[in-house]
Amino acid sequence: MEQASACAREPVRTLGMGSFVVLTGASGAGKTTIAHCVEKLALPNCEVHFFDSIGVPPVEQRRREYGPGHEPGGAWQRAMTLHWVSRAGAILKRGTSVLLEGQMRIAFIKEALAENQIRSAYIILLDCDDTTRAERLHVHRAQPHLANLDMMNWARYLREEACAADVRVLDTGRLSIAECVSIIVGRL
Repeated sequence: MEQASACAREPVRTLGMGSFVVLTGASGAGKTTIAHCVEKLALPNCEVHFFDSIGVPPVEQRRREYGPGHEPGGAWQRAMTLHWVSRAGAILKRGTSVLLEGQMRIAFIKEALAENQIRSAYIILLDCDDTTRAERLHVHRAQPHLANLDMMNWARYLREEACAADVRVLDTGRLSIAECVSIIVGRL
């Protein structure tokens, strides 16, 4: 699979497969908002999936069932990323495009793509500055407890991982929702 970034070549689609776009980012980046906007467009032969729709169990339960994980994101996030990408693979084989959004490490996404032999995917990190993130979490989502140092560090980690992996980053603090939606729809 070729890497997608602002300067990289586009991934080559496999004949008969739908397009696969994966949106990742920390809380407050705009993943769910943008994915809902794409969903409302009701694009033909396109499904939108929300990682958190399966529910996020408490930390204690995740550690008990999946182990503590020794990498950022943890064992549960890795297992669920493998699960979601596997589901997407079956949908793609029908010729249907898939938009998957959620907080996933890029390394886990790439591992899942390889495991499912999906050679063409467009990974996009949605990001914003910490001030914008904190405001969104406080004001728009009424989840001020998420606007903490751990979340800001998680956002920084994902930003660095995206840079190292040559993954495209959309700054949702500078781009409008409509601009982001347009970029994403152009990949589906």
